[in-house]
Amino acid sequence: MYSREETQKLKREFWVTFADKYPRKWVLYDTKIKDFSFKFYVDNKKAQVIIDIEPRNDEMRKAYFDKLVALKNILEEEFIKDFVYEENHTLESGKTISRIWVEKLGVGVSNRNNWDAIFDFYNKNMHALELFYLEYDEFIKDIHKG
Repeated sequence: MYSREETQKLKREFWVTFADKYPRKWVLYDTKIKDFSFKFYVDNKKAQVIIDIEPRNDEMRKAYFDKLVALKNILEEEFIKDFVYEENHTLESGKTISRIWVEKLGVGVSNRNNWDAIFDFYNKNMHALELFYLEYDEFIKDIHKG
């Protein structure tokens, strides 16, 4: 087991190595929709590419989630398969958000031998997610139309 400091150092090295291998600016929080973001996540069991929908207003959160559900077939047929859709996902803080994610199981940040597989998974899936978003962002943003 790693100490807390060693774990932080390893995670920092992981992200720096990823940024060196794929030196580009990702959309992430720059979706132009408040509380709607793309995220990378990794622990010692899995890596994930995530869409978090976090407006405090539950009706707005549900409206954005419903937009993505409406686009599910397009997303899965043309961009990324195997997304998991969770309308009510509870964070450790207790806050309820909507989350959509795709994951690669059996990999971990503490095993450097997994890093290239995680980086490739991140690049492939986040790039596809960004392409999807660039094509459908106007539809997603316009929650006042069904």
